[in-house]
Amino acid sequence: MKKYLFAAAALVLFQYCQPSQTDSTSSHGEDGWLSGTNDEKFDEIAHQLGGFSKTMVEVSYRYSELYWAGMDENWGYAEHQIEHIIEAMEDGLKRRPVRAASAEAFMEEAIPAIEEIIEAKDKEMFIKGFQAFTSACNACHAKEGESYIMIQEPLNRLSPVRF
Repeated sequence: MKKYLFAAAALVLFQYCQPSQTDSTSSHGEDGWLSGTNDEKFDEIAHQLGGFSKTMVEVSYRYSELYWAGMDENWGYAEHQIEHIIEAMEDGLKRRPVRAASAEAFMEEAIPAIEEIIEAKDKEMFIKGFQAFTSACNACHAKEGESYIMIQEPLNRLSPVRF
């Protein structure tokens, strides 16, 4: 039975993915934003997802939230932010694998180090560790030839989340 369900699902997926004769119309009607051939649609989706700059916008937000979570000793929220930093970085590196070499030390050293500090739930350790984490951000930027992008600890809370 499972074999037949799998075969039916594969057939439906195969047919759905095939370009149609009228593939130049929008997938959401004539007024939809995604129009053109399948290749044009994929190009537009890739453009909408962006490269690494959109990744950095999310990481920047998560970085700031991580800082305030640690300062407030809200370790659960700090863990949440580091998980999302990892996810954003991994997604960004999928879109821009050329950045992987520069990000390697950050992903394999800085992230695990700050995770250990968060797990220890020690604010003083966090303050020192966050300084090293910030330095790792700046080192990655320098490896990319973008040392003019200098990260520093946040001075003001921008999020409405309070602890």
